[in-house]
Amino acid sequence: MSKRLILLVTLVLGVLLGIRATTPPAALGANAPPQVFAAGRAMADVRAIAARPHLAASPEDAAVRAHIAQRMQAMGMTVREDRYVAMPKSAERLAGWNGQNDPSPVLTNVIGVLPGKDPSLPAVLLMAHHDTVAGSPGAADDTAGVSALLETVRAVHAEGQPARDLVVLITDGEELGLDGAHHFFTADPMRQHVGAVINVEARGGGGRTTLFETSADNGAAIARAAGAIGRPGGSSLAVFIYKVLPNDTDLSETRDGPWTGYNFAFIGRPWLYHSPMATPDALDQGALQDMGAQVLDLTRALLVAEPLPGKAADVVFFDVFGLFLLVYPAWAGWVMLAVAAAGLAIGARREGGWSEGLAGAGRMLALIVLAALVLWAVNQLSLGMGKPNYYDRLAAIPRLEVLALAGGLAAWLLTLGAWKARPAGLVGAVLPLFVLGAVMQALAPTAAYIVVLPVMIAGLTVAAGEGVAGRLVALAAGAFVLGYMLSFGHQVMQGVGPNLPYAAVLPLAVAAMALLPLWEAIPARAAQIGAALLLVAALGTALTVRLDPLADTVPPYSADK
Repeated sequence: MSKRLILLVTLVLGVLLGIRATTPPAALGANAPPQVFAAGRAMADVRAIAARPHLAASPEDAAVRAHIAQRMQAMGMTVREDRYVAMPKSAERLAGWNGQNDPSPVLTNVIGVLPGKDPSLPAVLLMAHHDTVAGSPGAADDTAGVSALLETVRAVHAEGQPARDLVVLITDGEELGLDGAHHFFTADPMRQHVGAVINVEARGGGGRTTLFETSADNGAAIARAAGAIGRPGGSSLAVFIYKVLPNDTDLSETRDGPWTGYNFAFIGRPWLYHSPMATPDALDQGALQDMGAQVLDLTRALLVAEPLPGKAADVVFFDVFGLFLLVYPAWAGWVMLAVAAAGLAIGARREGGWSEGLAGAGRMLALIVLAALVLWAVNQLSLGMGKPNYYDRLAAIPRLEVLALAGGLAAWLLTLGAWKARPAGLVGAVLPLFVLGAVMQALAPTAAYIVVLPVMIAGLTVAAGEGVAGRLVALAAGAFVLGYMLSFGHQVMQGVGPNLPYAAVLPLAVAAMALLPLWEAIPARAAQIGAALLLVAALGTALTVRLDPLADTVPPYSADK
């Protein structure tokens, strides 16, 4: 089998794996077996709760609370409402939305308890929020979360009395300043009965649900999740990144406490975030199914856990295309780097010599620098003259992904397209990423796998050589790494793409490293023409983003900002 054919097969498999990793499961209908989570059943609550916007302290929100309480009571839960005064900054924000200028609005948490067989055991708490921002019905944020929790309780209740208490906290004022969660975890006596917390959120209207935040020292917590969740999503890289971002959810209020915490969310269909168009019909029911199924699996595991997961050293974890969570200790990254070094040492003895190795390293560095410059430039073109509207940029993410892909491929063709890499050259191309992986392993070991693992795979591929076995290794390695980098790049663009599209350079460089063993040089002229066409596509896409009017999905309260 020729290299070109193997490369084609590798590309097809990689794309299919990337699609698999980023596609939520099909939604189950209302007639699904009672013990499973069914988005078709949860949608009844979505439609009732997200019929209209329901700001904190509004009559519409009072109706939502009444619906939630009634649903809880129907499933055998004891229910209470806990009222408290909003914090001053939250009251000020609410006044800006509702125009009432009430300095002391009263907010209300809804708390339900499904009694367990042994009430002396620490309880499992499920958390979401019932309030919305101004003008948005909030079918995703956070009606999807509320509805997922109600359907989770229904499935647990259908199996009989759980081993320990299951508490559901539906907070108020999350959109104002996390008021409800703050009140519960600082003042509500029930907090002392809670051992583990699962929070659910959304920043968009679809896509895969991922575990993006945990409590500190998460080794035992992740071990429990890995053994429980049937189709998991999430990574320790996401957990690390979220720690350094200035973002908060209700789970933030548990960070300084003794609770074991998990935070799940989906961020696909980003244009629907806080949008007036975030209606039940616009919600991706597959995303709701994904969220609910993962939460139900983990809830069941925690309800029977004895004891609940405690503190253990943070671990590296990530889902392998949604099939399972791969978990290993952070120190194992050093072992992977050692294996990579051994493989690269074997490859360095083959054809090419030091000059070829230096050329490979130079070309990889050129790819990284050129791609970053191209993506920075085309992104600047897309921004326009004034300060961009955050929600308008979220609406542009699909086109920004096209921009990043076209610009990155153009840089690839200009730096690597006409290069015929010999074994020593492949070793050189890996070296910059090997150094980056070592630095990341030293500074952020739970996040370093995104580079360290592909570098190890690249080292093994180089060591395997050019024979039939070597090409099969290159095919498997290339498809795996490409698929993961495509899904990672998609997540990067959804997460930070509106402001930092050049963050896509990392998955581009790692994918290039994995595919180079199968790459055959193309004529320099063809590479230049292809790069020029891709740059035109990137520039054209940037211009459409810049020249388009404000997206109709933008929340009215932000349209003049």
